[in-house]
Amino acid sequence: MPSRLLPLLIILGLSGCDNSQTAQQSAPPVDVGVVTLKAQSFNLVSELTGRTTATLTADVRPQVGGIIQKRLFTEGDTVKAGQALYQIDPSSYKATYDQAAAALKSAKALVISDCQKAKRYAVLVKEQGVSQQDAEDAQSACAEDRASVDEKAAALETAKINLDWTRVTSPIAGRIGISSVTPGALVSAAQDTALATVRNLDAMYVDLTRSSADLLSLRKRALATNSDTLSVTLTLEDGSVYPEKGRLELTEVAVDEATGSVTLRAVFPNPKHVLLPGMFIRADVDEGVVENAILAPQQGITRDAKGDATALVVTAEKKVEQRDVVTGDASGTNWLILKGLQAGDRVLVEGSDKVSTGDTVKPVEVNNDATAAQSTEGAA
Repeated sequence: MPSRLLPLLIILGLSGCDNSQTAQQSAPPVDVGVVTLKAQSFNLVSELTGRTTATLTADVRPQVGGIIQKRLFTEGDTVKAGQALYQIDPSSYKATYDQAAAALKSAKALVISDCQKAKRYAVLVKEQGVSQQDAEDAQSACAEDRASVDEKAAALETAKINLDWTRVTSPIAGRIGISSVTPGALVSAAQDTALATVRNLDAMYVDLTRSSADLLSLRKRALATNSDTLSVTLTLEDGSVYPEKGRLELTEVAVDEATGSVTLRAVFPNPKHVLLPGMFIRADVDEGVVENAILAPQQGITRDAKGDATALVVTAEKKVEQRDVVTGDASGTNWLILKGLQAGDRVLVEGSDKVSTGDTVKPVEVNNDATAAQSTEGAA
């Protein structure tokens, strides 16, 4: 290459570098979509799962033994408290009752005879017609006879109770399930198996579980300022919403050591008996209103491999800054922010793949409910 061309090439190379640097310096900032956070009132609702339980459940068991003669109900029917459900063969209990009744009559007759004798002796002893010992013996016999009457009366009452128990009745009102015995079956008072089960379905319990840590947060946020029970809404297994509202009634007083969870019990009216015991449901618990809550779009929150949440924020200097955040419950397409963001922060929701931390950008406000966007900086 001729030596006179070398200076010319060097000059051209330097000129090219200067043009490249100038082009880089003159490149406009990248447009990014942001959402400016605002403090607002937030109705905190937690979604929990659980199962339904009847408010009243009673197992029907025999109080005396014997052969079942009749079943006096139809399985699945509504029964009343005290309604007869089974008839146990009463013959032996009727005989015992009759025997006790006869013994009571005999004891009462003896009272009449001995007590009248005691009265006569009481008069005669004053006239020395009988000895004092005979008079006292007559009084003692009268007292023993009266005690015997009380004993025989108690035996008769016991026999009557046992006889009445041969008609097995419902302890509560409600819907009765499947019978475990048929006529001809032998039952006993000590048996473990219930003859049937009656459940009152007019109101239902819903037992929900949540972590003990969440329960502490619930008490701080809602129960500390509201002594009333919390409103609960049910979603049934088919996805439909149960029309009746329930209320949170009580909380288990102990934490399950295996799961670290606590059972919450809500009660629901069940006038049409839509809810049945054992149904799996989802419940939305209205935990109250959080004032000055910060809600951030979920698309603006990312998580690392450990599950820690971060957000990219555009500062007042239009620089991209990364924040570590702590999220709470989800609300639609937003996260409730517990820590890391505040009102006025501009969270980057679009164009994050085009920029890095520290880059200068042009923030464009994005309507969180629509696709329209508008520059936060005005016309260039």
